[in-house]
Amino acid sequence: MSSRPEFQAPPEIFYNDKEARKYTSSSRIIKIQAELTERALELLALPKDGLPRLLLDIGCGSGLSGETVTENGHEWIGLDISNSMLNVALEREVEGDLLLADMGQGLGFRSGLIDGAISISAIQWLCNADKSSHNPKLRLDAFFKSLYRCFARGARAVFQVYFESVEQRVLIFKSALEAGFIGSLVIDFPHSSKKKKEYLVLTCSPTVPKRKGDNSSGDEEDQTVCVSDTNRPRKKQRIMEKEKGREWILKKKEQMRRRGNVVPADTKYTARKRKPRF
Repeated sequence: MSSRPEFQAPPEIFYNDKEARKYTSSSRIIKIQAELTERALELLALPKDGLPRLLLDIGCGSGLSGETVTENGHEWIGLDISNSMLNVALEREVEGDLLLADMGQGLGFRSGLIDGAISISAIQWLCNADKSSHNPKLRLDAFFKSLYRCFARGARAVFQVYFESVEQRVLIFKSALEAGFIGSLVIDFPHSSKKKKEYLVLTCSPTVPKRKGDNSSGDEEDQTVCVSDTNRPRKKQRIMEKEKGREWILKKKEQMRRRGNVVPADTKYTARKRKPRF
C-alpha cells in the first residue's frame, strides 16, 4: 500500500508536471472528484434563489472540482500551491479565476467578499511541516482566521478531508473553532472502509471571538464585532442568462465523456431547438 501523498513530498513538488497530467487524465479521479464536489456543494446548502454565488475552491488543482461548481451555476476562485496543476487548469480553459497561493500563509481577500468555500482533500497538507519554518498550528490558525475574515455573513465552508489520525482531526477542528467558526463533522458511509468520507462543515458564528493575549480593558461586548456589521456591497443580479447554444452543449458533453459517463453521440440535431408540443 502506497503512503499518503503528503508524506512523500511537499504539494508543490509532489504535483509536478508529470503527476498533474496523470492526475487530470484519470477517468477514475475525474469521476471521484465530481462526486465529492457535488456532495460538498450539497452540504454547503446555498440558497436556491437562482443567483450565482462566489465560492472559493481551496486546493483547486487542475480545476476538476471547479467544473462542477460552474455546472451548478456559481462563480469560483481557485487557489493552489502547485504551478503544474494550475498550468493544466489553464490549458483546460476552466471558467474560474486561478491564484498561485499557499493557504498556510493566509488568504488576502477583502472582508465579506466570499459566499462560501469548498476544499477536496487539501486541508490535511497543512498538518505537515515541510520546511523548518513551518509550524502546523500557526499555519492552520493563519488559514482559518483569514478565511473567517473574507466570508460574508452566514457563509459556510465544507472541507472533504482524509484525516491521518485523531490528533490531526482535533488540531484542525480546534484551529477552526478558535478562528470563530462553529461546525460539525459529517461522515458518509461510516462503516465502510472504501466508501467512508469525512466532511468538516464550518459556519461563521455571529461574533468574532476575543483573541488570545488581548488584555484590553472595557466591556467585552463592546470589543466584539458582529459579522452582520460588515458593509458588504450587494451582488448585481444577473439580468440575462448566457445563451446555451451548440458550442456550449458540445463542451459540456465532452466534459461528461472525460468523466466516464455515457453520452449520446454528436449529430446534426445536437442543440437544435425542438418544436413546442402538448
